[in-house]
Amino acid sequence: MSNVLILGATSTIAAEAARIYAGRGDRLLLVGRDPDKLAALQKELSTADTLKADLNELDAAAKLASECVSRLNTIDIVLIAHGYLGDQLRSESEWSEAELILRTNFLSAISLLIPLAQHLESQGHGRIGVITSVAGERGRPRNYTYGAAKGALGVYLEGLRSRLQGRQISVTTLKLGPVDTPMTHDHEKHALFGKPPAIAADIVKAIDRGAATAFVPWFWRPIMAGVRATPESVFQKLPFLSGR
Repeated sequence: MSNVLILGATSTIAAEAARIYAGRGDRLLLVGRDPDKLAALQKELSTADTLKADLNELDAAAKLASECVSRLNTIDIVLIAHGYLGDQLRSESEWSEAELILRTNFLSAISLLIPLAQHLESQGHGRIGVITSVAGERGRPRNYTYGAAKGALGVYLEGLRSRLQGRQISVTTLKLGPVDTPMTHDHEKHALFGKPPAIAADIVKAIDRGAATAFVPWFWRPIMAGVRATPESVFQKLPFLSGR
């Protein structure tokens, strides 16, 4: 049995991951800001405890991490799963929207990773998984503020992973493609959209094996390799890549 901390636990994907962990008998601490959704998950999952928190309150992150450590004592697995797609057009003209996207998808994760990584380092073991996005692989007009936040988070995780190597602590960067969730409810769906149960299963497997980077689903790895390799002059002429 493992002690599992899920931050942003009320998101659709995180809730599915919680069900997988609970199904194998792990003890869970689910952290999120929606008390009704937390209560519903706790009622469904007998091994789950919950904690209400706004993960965007950056100055409260150290205190929150301390409370999580107090609740679980030993933390074997950390999954950071919260995010905010935001409004790209608004972020291009309103700093408040751009700041919210950056805060939620980048700064918030770092504010939590600092104290939690220190705790795992002091206990001498643990696994960290952080959900990022394939949007961070290349700046595209339709979502480049969000992509910038996720790309920066990926760089931070790479450094954290190198820092913790050899200390029995893995750091897994989970690069998700688009998923059919409430966050993408107004997006036109296509064959590449993932389904939350399958995405969550891939996430849990990647963290369990201590993967450095996992594209979820797997086929985004070759797709994004091609996207990254496309020269910018060509990239800008391809509407399916550089269009709104």
